[in-house]
Amino acid sequence: MNTGDTGFIMICAALVFFMTPGLAFFYGGLVRRKNVVNTIMACTAIMGLSVVMWVLFGYSLSFGTNHGGVIGDLKWFALNGIKMDEAGPYADNIPHLVYVAFQMMFAMITPALITGSLVGRVKFKALFFFIMLWSIIVYYPMAHMVWGQGGFLGEIGSVDFAGGNVVHISSGVSALVFSIILGRRKGYENTAYRVHNIPFVALGAFILWFGWFGFNAGSALGANGLAAHAFMTTAIASASAMLSWMIIDVIKDGKPTLVGASTGLVVGLVAITPGAGFVPIWSSFIIGALVSPICCFTISFLKGKLKIDDALDAFGCHGIGGIWGGIATGLFAKSSINSVARWDGLVFGDAHLFLMQLVGIVVTIAVAVVGTLICLGIVRLFTPLRVTDREEKVGLDISEHGESAYPTFNGLDS
Repeated sequence: MNTGDTGFIMICAALVFFMTPGLAFFYGGLVRRKNVVNTIMACTAIMGLSVVMWVLFGYSLSFGTNHGGVIGDLKWFALNGIKMDEAGPYADNIPHLVYVAFQMMFAMITPALITGSLVGRVKFKALFFFIMLWSIIVYYPMAHMVWGQGGFLGEIGSVDFAGGNVVHISSGVSALVFSIILGRRKGYENTAYRVHNIPFVALGAFILWFGWFGFNAGSALGANGLAAHAFMTTAIASASAMLSWMIIDVIKDGKPTLVGASTGLVVGLVAITPGAGFVPIWSSFIIGALVSPICCFTISFLKGKLKIDDALDAFGCHGIGGIWGGIATGLFAKSSINSVARWDGLVFGDAHLFLMQLVGIVVTIAVAVVGTLICLGIVRLFTPLRVTDREEKVGLDISEHGESAYPTFNGLDS
């Protein structure tokens, strides 16, 4: 084992941990002021729930002994048998426990992404139990299929460096399904939902950007050239996407916006995630520049034409951004950069990887749709999914938590 690699991955794990609080601020700033506590609380509760589940059985189900290429087993229940000074089967240069900790942060941020589509009307109890079931039925099997030894998607040659399928497509598609079943917010077509705290949005985006370097570079599992490569592709794609979204703002409205720049930054990070350690550096400019118009068009189509209330565009950003990233990996990947990719991408004359990327995307969408419907069906047996009309009008901060982000002292906020 290598102490430098160990220290690097532990730092990356800490960086990825901060992504979920960053997401809480990003989402919290976008919602109406009467729902900001509830929005941040959703991410906070998931942080606690995901850690407990991961340690007890989540890691073992995701990375334990393969069963049918779909799921692991419980041989590492409560991390039994995992020693602090021994390497594990997934990285011989770092302690097994460090790998567990790094992957734990992925299991934390992923379900938190779903909450963005549901703000302002989902019952907190229903969301809590949904996330519990979703982690078991969707996330752990997806992590095993993509990254676990013997996992189906890994075996057929589909690649995902840091979570395009596992994190973004799975959560984005599930968010879309949940938001459709939950229904639109009251007065959706007649109400202007304005961003209540733009500095929160920017702060959250900057924290996400900071953490994402650990997310992608850390997926090299060592302080090496591949980590540096992933770091650079991540920086370039996110910066390109930010500038691209600013141009879209100027074309549409005549002015660049901070919310638009922050959103572009995030979708650029999403798009490069599956290919960060596979694609050439020059291609990250293209991946980032194209993801902003792709996501912007999808968001406009969903809300303008289909009238789907994906409140904070979880599917429009993470689902579509992840799909584009998976396709782009099939287009631009080079096996000379990372031998995990068995073939070069389509632009280099080989269609094998591109086709396997499409298979991976389709499988992920299918697992997310079916898994989400199963989870919602189970949760509905115990509690309503949605708050009452009165609770929605009052705001979920008060109705669900008895707290207010901005207490009234002078009557101006009555």
